[in-house]
Amino acid sequence: MKNEQLLVGALLALALQGLHAASTGEEARLLATLKRTYPSTTFTSVAASEVPGLFEVWMGPNVAFVSPKNPRYFIMGRLLDAKTATDVTGPKLARAQALRPPTETIEVAEKPIDASRLPLQDALKVVHGTGARILYAFSDPACSFCRRLEPELARLSDVTVYTFVLPFQGRQLPQAVLCSPDPVKSWRAVMLNADTSGLNGQADCATALDRNVQLARQLGVNGTPTIFYADGTRTTGYVPGAEIERRLASAIAGDLPAAQPRTVTQVRPQ
Repeated sequence: MKNEQLLVGALLALALQGLHAASTGEEARLLATLKRTYPSTTFTSVAASEVPGLFEVWMGPNVAFVSPKNPRYFIMGRLLDAKTATDVTGPKLARAQALRPPTETIEVAEKPIDASRLPLQDALKVVHGTGARILYAFSDPACSFCRRLEPELARLSDVTVYTFVLPFQGRQLPQAVLCSPDPVKSWRAVMLNADTSGLNGQADCATALDRNVQLARQLGVNGTPTIFYADGTRTTGYVPGAEIERRLASAIAGDLPAAQPRTVTQVRPQ
């Protein structure tokens, strides 16, 4: 009997080891597929989720749930255990955020860029008041610090904001924004009100995302949000409105660029 128990235990151990190896292999294949299919998105890891057939796909501190059978679709959000009313994903997100290097610090580039040469046809444009002052934002709708920054930008007066949308944390949401009938309106709905109700998650149209990624690399933009000012200097990470005002005041004033983006929204002071 004892020998039979030992044999059963050994067989179970081998079976579990085989399942783990198969799961690890599937995770590696899915990660390779995602990196190959979406080269502009930074995928950091893939892990099996509590739901068979769905894998946690981590993009830095953000997670999506993806099936290897159709990795085109990303389920964004948290996994809840209805039986125990437990947030399964929450603790994992907290650990991922804790491991993330601080990004709220303001970093100033050593070498200013020539802001007048930015391809504004690839940017969304919002004009506050007279729009006399100018700034250029590189932002990702899936970035929490970008969403925190957007209300600060919305409260600025007499500023023209050009936003280069980036897919650093996944392509689906920025693609849906840019493919909507009114990209600026959709951008503001997502960033200011977390409203994605007007978006088509399966939208597929020609956008500036790939060009914006290439531009970001050329300018050394490795994270979002990044703001460039008229004098070519930059700040990286969340910046309080008072600091943005100070930087705008110290930037060298220039004429509005001649190139115009394809979408314009006028925002009048309240």
